[in-house]
Amino acid sequence: MQNHQNSLPGFGILNQDSPEEESGAFLSKKRASIGIGIDYGTSNSAAAVFDGTKVRLVKLERYTVIMPSATYIDKDFQISTGQGAINHYIESNTGRTVELSAEILGESRTTTGQIGDKGLPEEGGTQTLYGQSFVDGGQQGRLFRGIKRLLGSSDSPRLMVFDRAFRLVALITPLLLRIRKSIEQQILDGVSAPEAADHACIGHPVNFEGSAENRNRAALGMLSEAYGYAEFVNQSYYPEPIAAALSYLHENQEQPAQSQLLLAVDFGGGTLDLCVIRREQSDFEVIATHGIGLGGDHIDQVMFKKLLFPLLGKGERWKRAGEDREIETLFPFEEYEDLLLNWAISYMLNQNKFTTPLMKRISVGDEASIKFQRLYDMIKSNYSYLVFQCIKELKAELSEADSAKLDIPELDIEFELNREEFEVMIGDLLDKFSQSISDLLQRVKLESSDIDLVIRTGGSSLIPAVKRILETRFPGKVIEHDPFTSVAAGLAIADYEGLGEKLARE
Repeated sequence: MQNHQNSLPGFGILNQDSPEEESGAFLSKKRASIGIGIDYGTSNSAAAVFDGTKVRLVKLERYTVIMPSATYIDKDFQISTGQGAINHYIESNTGRTVELSAEILGESRTTTGQIGDKGLPEEGGTQTLYGQSFVDGGQQGRLFRGIKRLLGSSDSPRLMVFDRAFRLVALITPLLLRIRKSIEQQILDGVSAPEAADHACIGHPVNFEGSAENRNRAALGMLSEAYGYAEFVNQSYYPEPIAAALSYLHENQEQPAQSQLLLAVDFGGGTLDLCVIRREQSDFEVIATHGIGLGGDHIDQVMFKKLLFPLLGKGERWKRAGEDREIETLFPFEEYEDLLLNWAISYMLNQNKFTTPLMKRISVGDEASIKFQRLYDMIKSNYSYLVFQCIKELKAELSEADSAKLDIPELDIEFELNREEFEVMIGDLLDKFSQSISDLLQRVKLESSDIDLVIRTGGSSLIPAVKRILETRFPGKVIEHDPFTSVAAGLAIADYEGLGEKLARE
């Protein structure tokens, strides 16, 4: 994917490379009268407008410019988005009893083998056909978060909402429609000169999550379709870490006395995106980019595994009848793990094959039975989303304090976790974070000492251990830049200057 460049107010752009490639050729583009940037993120979304002088963030929620990337669809197929979607889900689903039943596929009719007096086969009976999937009959609605992480997966083309299959595009579009309406309101309120909100520069990670070879093209194709349904008829696309750097350079236009190398680190909910930029007076050149599937969601899953799995029965033993004797083995907790870690479909655990072993193990009445009772209650009362929210809050609190409390009264769980324990827990992910920086620098034959400034942004960059890794490696060179809004601001500038790339139509 080739990005383009143009002169900017106060500075210019020499080159921008495609992901994982070297810099490209110069191509000037026409400026827009108003730049619109949209950062549709894994966890949260933001938008901004730029009039050539000032970037203004768009209020997406009632009191804030940050909107959760969430979509809720109820039984009547009424849709809500953002924080309202989360509120609807919590109010209608959390704490209720899950009611699973087999999915009805249709009816099978049999005949007696005889021909009736009307010349037609006589009906012998009718039987309902059930599928292998299960339907949660008590579910009032479905909540979807982290859809962006699925765009690069070849095995998740549709998600079921009650009896209907929804394409990922259909789950994203309502969010984008809301963003467009908010942008229109901001423009009409006189924040910027009147202009239709039918164009935007859209951010994308260097690499989408997934293993498919064509995942970036496929993901961008789905995004383009969703933005089209949201009436963004003139779309362009721009890498998120470069947008963050662009935002920083706009706010800091003082010209350096000599050439500078900048490293932008955008660590969000689903991906880690990096880029190296060379700045020379009023110009800059993108040297290289790098991106992997590593973000806050991955940290949350590790915390769930290491903090809560032992409190839910992992590692405990149980006895069951053998052919000639009673057999004692580890309880098969691994059969529950994948569904537990995916709160959106964890209700599937409410099947006899999962709940019957739990009830049998609980009936033993030993100390470990308490753990299995927690797991049973979590499954039956649909507490998965609540648990993950508690984990997210714990993570955020540990960014501000040396210790924090995980309190889940619904499961009778309460304990303190200090920051050192948290950092040990996510040590492998921190190593992966550090290694990604090494991989990028090694590819462009740079040492850490060659970097003059590190621009740190993204929600996961607020984790103290992440800050410390960067400060240790680049002492005195790291600055924090608008963790939740820098990308949207940079995209608005890119749109104004015509820097984004149009998607090729096949």
